[in-house]
Amino acid sequence: MRTIVAGLLVSSAIVAAPPVLAQAQDNDAAFGLGQIVVTAPKVEGVAIGGDTLSSDAIFAFDRQRLDDAVNLIPGVTASNTGGSRNERLILVRGFNRFQAPLSIDGVCVFLPADNRLDYGRFLTSDIAEVQVAKGYASVLDGPDGMGGAINLVTRKPTRPIEAQVQATLNLGRAVDYAGYNVAGLIGTRQDKYYAQASYARNDTDHWDLAGGFVPTPSENGGRRNLSAARDWRVNLKAGFTPNVTDEYSISYTKQSGMKLAPLSTTDPAAIQRAWTWPYWDISSVYFLSTTALGEMATLKTKIYYNQFDNLLSAWDDASETTQTRPRAFNSFYHDKAWGGSAQLDLRPLPGDTLSLAAFYRRDKHVEFQQSFPGGGFEPPQTSIEDGYSIALQNIAELAPALTFTAGISYDWKDLRRAEDYANNAFVFYPLVNHSALNGQGRLSWKPSETSELHASISDRTRFPTLFERFSSRFGGAVSNANLRPERAVNYEIGGSRRFGIWRAEGAIFYSHLTDVIVAEPFIFTSCTPAGVCTQNPVTKSFNLGRGNFYGGELSVTAQLLPGLAIGGNSTYTHRDLRDPGVPIFRPTDVPTHKAFIYADWSPVAAVHVRPSADIASDRWTVNTAGTAYFRTGNYVDVGLAADWDVSRRLTIGVGARNLLDRNYQLAAGYPEPGRSFFARVAARY
Repeated sequence: MRTIVAGLLVSSAIVAAPPVLAQAQDNDAAFGLGQIVVTAPKVEGVAIGGDTLSSDAIFAFDRQRLDDAVNLIPGVTASNTGGSRNERLILVRGFNRFQAPLSIDGVCVFLPADNRLDYGRFLTSDIAEVQVAKGYASVLDGPDGMGGAINLVTRKPTRPIEAQVQATLNLGRAVDYAGYNVAGLIGTRQDKYYAQASYARNDTDHWDLAGGFVPTPSENGGRRNLSAARDWRVNLKAGFTPNVTDEYSISYTKQSGMKLAPLSTTDPAAIQRAWTWPYWDISSVYFLSTTALGEMATLKTKIYYNQFDNLLSAWDDASETTQTRPRAFNSFYHDKAWGGSAQLDLRPLPGDTLSLAAFYRRDKHVEFQQSFPGGGFEPPQTSIEDGYSIALQNIAELAPALTFTAGISYDWKDLRRAEDYANNAFVFYPLVNHSALNGQGRLSWKPSETSELHASISDRTRFPTLFERFSSRFGGAVSNANLRPERAVNYEIGGSRRFGIWRAEGAIFYSHLTDVIVAEPFIFTSCTPAGVCTQNPVTKSFNLGRGNFYGGELSVTAQLLPGLAIGGNSTYTHRDLRDPGVPIFRPTDVPTHKAFIYADWSPVAAVHVRPSADIASDRWTVNTAGTAYFRTGNYVDVGLAADWDVSRRLTIGVGARNLLDRNYQLAAGYPEPGRSFFARVAARY
């Protein structure tokens, strides 16, 4: 406990709740049917809440990618995988992208093969809010919430006719063209129905390294080699609201991406792998509803169909123009998922709500590969897995100011088919099924309208992916069909209080992890039909990892003057995670201390000037070979934005990112962008 308190004191900063931007939406602009359960109080405007990030804050601090946006929230960290994949990461109180699932409007975005989501592909300029459940992820939101959950909530129209468009021109260190971001929506809200269409696009021509970067054989500085990317998303929504209690909505979301992958600045050319993603596409059509069944019951339903299409291309060298060597390939994924859920909320007694939820999902993964130099295609391989969950939750008001929530769920997965192709023959893996029991409880006390205290325990699991069970990792691993679910027991004590111009919110947390999936050194023996056997050193995944995460979060907001608000938040995180087969292993990607601070100054009513800073201590990273862990990534990234509300319907602004041009990295050999600038405009009707 002394360590947690000391960490809070060392890393504490402040957060404020400045005036709402002129383009702020009404409170019900967030699509209510698509929200998940979060427990922290919701804040307004550009203030940074403990669980929720508004569209106003996303715009104010120019956070156009999901990973960059949620890095504003205490307890949430953005990072980078490095390596050939160069994917952007989000970690929630130290839990990675497998352990804290992502949803759009409450519909889980899950890639059946490996679930290696690249959070840099998800745009934020057209959404209403981002929700992050930390530690305590409600069983009513579905399985796999071992360490939390992340949810993108789309917008819903609030007026008879509304339209909005915003555009950002991104500029490099020399104020040269670097790309653009655009977003727009048009919608209508009528008495019995609503409809809306939105679009967002981000085009990155390149980004620049910091001026202090020292050139290496694989990177000469200036424009970062292979840093181009392109992403767009469209969301269509129509809803029927026959009365004040019922709502029925159908939505379609599609996002499409293309990206290159910058190479390591430190690895020799002989071990570099030049990979690109010509397309990385996700689409989803989903129906959501809520129906009042008299005065004592409500039925909520969800039905969806998702598709994921992906092409990973490996090239001969960094020129990425030829595929003639054995290292070159084209790997195709064509995945589908369909399923749904139903939740019945009963109110048998005043102050008591009993909820029963059931979930079903089928994931179908199809992959095949084109190999070089011959260019031949292997036959498609198919894997199919069904997932189920039954959850029960009760919310009881024990006293006028005291509420107790208890939840339990039982999850299970049935592996129907698991295929691979090796040595010109199909491989059929054992069909092993797994199940898990989860439980949680939360006690909340609200002694006044300005104060809240809570304590919670959540015991949750996460099922292994096909990749963890069966991938050969380019011949460096063997399968283990018997991998069990990982488990974490999360504890939290926290609260919030408003006093005068100040508002404070904080929590201390502790998580105990068991059965963590780790890749252990393993000797694999293979024998020929003639009886000649060889032993090959590889890796094999086991449930042998265990450890503890603990720390604390603190946020404070203050409106010092009518035209001046200040604020920020801080996080202290300690992770002790052990891999018994790799004594040098250290958990990577999360800094011990992290903070975000800002001010919102309005010298006149129509102008907002917002200086800000992302601050993080160093973090563990690992070299490409996995033979050395070391600390890196200590930085202060200063930003500045100035916006002028030309009229009630038009805002223009300029700003800068990494204003001090700090040269830092989050993963070994992969430096982050240096100084850049932007100009933007937002118009609304």
